[in-house]
Amino acid sequence: MKTAAALFAIFLIGTSAFAQRPSDPALLVPQQAPELGYVAVPEPVTLPAGITMGASAGVAFDSRGHLFVLTRGPQPLFEFDENGKFIRAFGDGLFTRSHGLRIDGDGNIWATDVGSHLVMKLNPQGQVLLTLGTKGEAGEWNEATQSHKLNQPNEVAIARNGDIFVAQGHTPGPRGDARVLKFDKTGTFIKSWGGKGKDAGQFEVAHGIAIDAAGLLWVTDRENQRIQIFDADGKFVKELKYAGLPCGLDIGRQYIYMVNGFAGQILQMDLNGNVLAATGKTGKGPGEFGEAHYIAVSPKGELYVADSVNSALLKFVKK
Repeated sequence: MKTAAALFAIFLIGTSAFAQRPSDPALLVPQQAPELGYVAVPEPVTLPAGITMGASAGVAFDSRGHLFVLTRGPQPLFEFDENGKFIRAFGDGLFTRSHGLRIDGDGNIWATDVGSHLVMKLNPQGQVLLTLGTKGEAGEWNEATQSHKLNQPNEVAIARNGDIFVAQGHTPGPRGDARVLKFDKTGTFIKSWGGKGKDAGQFEVAHGIAIDAAGLLWVTDRENQRIQIFDADGKFVKELKYAGLPCGLDIGRQYIYMVNGFAGQILQMDLNGNVLAATGKTGKGPGEFGEAHYIAVSPKGELYVADSVNSALLKFVKK
């Protein structure tokens, strides 16, 4: 029988491996840019006595300005009002290893599970409405063979017409299947594109996905240090290169904000993807990151970042 210490060591090894910190130091060099005029604030949310949050994986806002946090704790989903006051925690037992979070225009909650290879759509009350994938089984989606499997789905984007786009393939290297899959609003498969590689339209890790005002898909191809942009049918439009590890995006009306993974940064960009400013660094202090994983911008312009490695939720406001 393994000792408690041995089991804990195995847990740490597994956690570190899943965090996918790159061994190539060139991937950890931050993007050079002017300083972004934001500062981190302590205690971005308040929790009742006896309630704790696990490591934050994803963040999103609904139309009311309520903040939702997807965590890797026993209670995976947390909701806070526009002032950071706790409203509820829910979703017990739904996830193996939660990853990405989106909220659509109807207030439905979309969350991915890289451990169980699932995408789930929940209504605002937290009831599961739709599931994509086969729980606990990684594989291909192939209608000809009736294989309805995902492979480490990272994040979801929802188009205005309800089409669902899933970015998958969390593991770099020969394992995994990094691609984008497209479904209609009912979950009926339409097509996919990508695969491992460095050419246009291929991915090393398709980590984040967001849709701009023109309906174009922006996909963060993390270890390839780029964003790739596609139309809604998967036609490659262009790529944008960055230092660090592009992870997650929030595309607004004036700016795009991107978090830069283990390089520990928030980048502010214009709507063409040109870097305007940056803030943050690696570390465990205020405004520092273990991994800047995903980002969401509040209606007030506040920046919230899920740091999955430091198990922290960070909030930044204008100076």
